[in-house]
Amino acid sequence: MFELPSPFPDEPGLVRLLEPDGSDAAALKARLLDGSYDKPFVLENGGLRALHFSADFVQSVIRIDDPAVLELGYARRMMAFLLFNARPRRIMMLGLGGGSLANYCHRHLPTTRMTVLEIDPHVLALRDLFGIPPDGARFRVIHCDGARYVAETEETCDVLLIDAFGIDGVAVDLLASDFYADAHDRLTDRGMLVMNVAGDRRAYALHVERILDVFDERVIAIPVPAPEDGNYIVLAFRDPAFEPRWKWLRAIAPELRARFGLDFPAFALQLERAKVLRLAQRLAR
Repeated sequence: MFELPSPFPDEPGLVRLLEPDGSDAAALKARLLDGSYDKPFVLENGGLRALHFSADFVQSVIRIDDPAVLELGYARRMMAFLLFNARPRRIMMLGLGGGSLANYCHRHLPTTRMTVLEIDPHVLALRDLFGIPPDGARFRVIHCDGARYVAETEETCDVLLIDAFGIDGVAVDLLASDFYADAHDRLTDRGMLVMNVAGDRRAYALHVERILDVFDERVIAIPVPAPEDGNYIVLAFRDPAFEPRWKWLRAIAPELRARFGLDFPAFALQLERAKVLRLAQRLAR
């Protein structure tokens, strides 16, 4: 790792780069500032460590002293799936990023087996820096094209988490194949797809539209409030008979909050309101 003071006026701290010792610091600063630097990089400040694909896009944030804490609102809301299945047997995840979701699930779901798919070798090279657990019987990270893996594997999962971003937003490759149909087929009978979307709405609307089609409108989208406004979490349900039991979800939410340390009562209310407002349908074209 090559370290240098942050060149970003609004983002003080220390930048870590996947570059050799003796690199040209001035040239690297210039590339970071003009957006031509083509690898993920790490920005540290105030006890936090963030993974960036560009100065404008924060991919993931962890606490350096406790990587399993979910710092970002979008990551906390992705865990809203626990309202519908608090004890998933298997989770599959596209996009390792800075590992905040992987770290959280590894700590709080000790009986769950988790497979994480990551296409970028540079992201994998930062694995230890983000405190991501080693591979073992219940957790593994695979370097692969996640869309291809989902299409070809015979594995099934109760939850498929999708946090797959490039420098320009949601990975466009997910639309270049039958990925969402393949994802539907990888889910168990009552399985769920949970996806983070952000960036250019005209671009991610196509993803939401495809999900609505594949899952026959059994989709709920919730917004992530400021300061992360612009992100939405999309939950899609395979079960053809799926119908949320809102009273039951509100009743169990306090117990889940005590167990997992996240605001499940608020998540339940957000989900119910978003379902009534048909927010997912409004996000799609």
